[in-house]
Amino acid sequence: MAWLAGQPNVAAHAKRYAGVKGDLDHFGALNFLQGVLAVLRDAGQAGLVLILDEVETIQRVRSDVRDKSLNALRQLLDEVDAGRFAGLYLLITGTPAFFEGPQGIQRLEPLAQRLHVDFQSEVRFDNPRAVQIRLPAFDLDRLCLVGNRVRIIFMQHTPAAARIAQRCDDAYIRDLAQAVTGKLGGKVGIAPRIFLKKLVADVLDRIDQFEDFNPRQHYALTMREAELSPRERQAMGATDVDEIELAL
Repeated sequence: MAWLAGQPNVAAHAKRYAGVKGDLDHFGALNFLQGVLAVLRDAGQAGLVLILDEVETIQRVRSDVRDKSLNALRQLLDEVDAGRFAGLYLLITGTPAFFEGPQGIQRLEPLAQRLHVDFQSEVRFDNPRAVQIRLPAFDLDRLCLVGNRVRIIFMQHTPAAARIAQRCDDAYIRDLAQAVTGKLGGKVGIAPRIFLKKLVADVLDRIDQFEDFNPRQHYALTMREAELSPRERQAMGATDVDEIELAL
């Protein structure tokens, strides 16, 4: 991970643990990854899913580190394509600016060529087999779908599944989703994190632990600034003139 982030200098104890001597480079990092896959395969596992999330953050580092990171991604993609890492599924996520902007993959032409996909056609005709796919924006229906799936997963691991299905049905999940997005100014796109947090910690966990807990009777949605990200706080905004802080 440090190599992918363009950091050749890694803490000594970490390198000792991994058996890496000297600076961390392309060969040391990928040899270690190949070894991990071999261990997983011999242990009976199908493989490894490696997710590099929010890679657009490398756009904010020094240009030399950014260039090393982009080249590391290019090397990793080439190694995967060559079949060196059997059982590895690599998923890279980033904003459109990272894939299309001048400070992202477009900065390294070989990487841009490997990841290029023509998105000029309609969204409904996007090729799910392409090397790059675009994610549609969240709407209320998609948010409810995620909530329903989380509830199903939760129910698979608790003896109180019947109680959860009754008291946290599809209608309640939609009501909770509408309440969360309403407090965030109706911006569904930034609601998933806080919505799922409330659903699991405040609703599902309580139904699971307390037989007489009914979220429609005993739970009222609250959202405090301390639990919100800066973007969520900005969306929440002020609901009363007295909530606006004045700089003196």
